Amino acid sequence: MARAEFYDDPGAPPPRPNSLVVAASAFVGDARGRALVQRRADSGLWALPGGAMEPDESLPDAAVREVREETGFDVEIAGLVGTYTDPRHIIAYDDGEVRRQFDVCFRARVLGGTLTASDESTDVRFVNPEQIAALPMHHTQRLRVRHFLEERQEPCLG
Repeated sequence: MARAEFYDDPGAPPPRPNSLVVAASAFVGDARGRALVQRRADSGLWALPGGAMEPDESLPDAAVREVREETGFDVEIAGLVGTYTDPRHIIAYDDGEVRRQFDVCFRARVLGGTLTASDESTDVRFVNPEQIAALPMHHTQRLRVRHFLEERQEPCLG
């Protein structure tokens, strides 16, 4: 299913989304200071691993599951990057769903597993922070990366 993201865009679908989705994502770093990113199969954009929370799990559990599903790595949650709830960020799918997504982005570290792309990701890799600027990535994802790299004392509450 194709996905398009809009931010404060007059060309976005009607301003009233038809769903609100709670999601979790994770900034997974390695010992060399690189970030784990995936190229999303639904949009072609690079992003941190993450996705919707299931009704029977917590947000940290959702982040761990999504990282495993999308990258092949088992991780543990190590902290909070921030909450991202900006109503100007709209995501539209070709099936007619127009969503606002409430995302909580965690810090995580790899426990094990093997780097593997999934049906949700066409490519998965660790990249140096300075390489992120060259990747096609929605600015809401770049914001999460920037907040992590700033080593903030407090999480972003947005």
